[in-house]
Amino acid sequence: MPTLPQDSSRRLSWGILLVRILVGWVFLSEGIQKFLFPVALGTGRFAKIGIPWPQFSAPFVGVVEIICGTLLILGLFTSLASVLLLIDIAVAIVTTKFPMLLTQGLWATLHEARTDFSMFLGLCAILMMGAGVFSLDYRKTPSAGR
Repeated sequence: MPTLPQDSSRRLSWGILLVRILVGWVFLSEGIQKFLFPVALGTGRFAKIGIPWPQFSAPFVGVVEIICGTLLILGLFTSLASVLLLIDIAVAIVTTKFPMLLTQGLWATLHEARTDFSMFLGLCAILMMGAGVFSLDYRKTPSAGR
């Protein structure tokens, strides 16, 4: 594989870091809010949309989002965190956005789903690019962050 010019490599490394921070921050924030606002965003919301065992599933999802969001920001166990969050966001899309598409139509759904789809694609990008050189994964094993 050809190597990138030094300037391109440095810019790519910063870009990967920014994507990790962006995606990680959204999940970290949403996970915390499931505990801060349980009726609107945690157990109450899960019960409203029909997620089974909302008293268990909402806190579980909140903890996964907090831990995996933090791991993404740090660049630690990045691939594992990304896969777990892809499952999380895929379930969110299927349980909230597909029903909305049927009841409210395409444009309302696209508006409401913009963050979900951005997080999904951001996670895919992180999986494809790796954690990058500004990550704890890279510090553990230099070949892992590439």
